[in-house]
This record gives sequence, structure tokens and C-alpha cells, in this order.
Amino acid sequence: MNLNQVTMPVYDLPTAVTFYQELGFKLIVDSPAYARFKCPEGNSSFSLSLHPNVKNYSTIYFEHQDLDNWVATLIEKGIAFDQLPQDQTYLWREAILYDPSGNKLILYWAGENRLNPPWRVN
Repeated sequence: MNLNQVTMPVYDLPTAVTFYQELGFKLIVDSPAYARFKCPEGNSSFSLSLHPNVKNYSTIYFEHQDLDNWVATLIEKGIAFDQLPQDQTYLWREAILYDPSGNKLILYWAGENRLNPPWRVN
């Protein structure tokens, strides 16, 4: 089994599409109520669906090996962060931001600890 995609609700689809393109995602489907993106690396994708009255309480994680430089590049583009990259006790380095609809995003790098932390269950 493989995860195909995650779909997030947004209030304003054109604004959200522009935001995610600024983050570096490639728009592959664009319609009045739905947009889908391919991640810059690998084969993962995610989508946005227009839902003006829905609030998303999920957190979406996007991994990037050169996290600090990626965040610095996004800040230069005017992207605001609630937390700049910080090392976490669970051995991931994370930055936190919100998209224009309030969806929480964590940009991170975990390296080997993503799937194989020291406390992994065997």
C-alpha cells in the first residue's frame, strides 16, 4: 500500500494555489474548486479543495534535506513563519507556518530518524 495524496480544505483556492507554488510545489491539476500539486522531489502529491466553511485541524509535514536554506529562501519571498527551524527532542528539525486558509504546515528534516528513531518498535 502507498499513500496517494492528502487533500486540504481552503477558503480561497487561487490564493492557496499561489502560496503553494511559492513554496515550490508544481501545479498539475487546476479547476475552480480543486487543485493538485506534485512535490518537488519524489512522487508524492497533495491537493486542495475549495471548502469556504471548513476548518482543517490536521498538520501536514513536508520534508526537505536542506531545510534551513529552503526556509531562508521562502522568507526572502515574503512567506511568514510562526517558528523558524528548531531542533526537536524527537530528533527532527522543524519550521512551522500556516497557509492562507490556516492549514498548519511543518517543514522539516529528520534524516534517518524519520523512519528509524532510536525508540523504534521492532
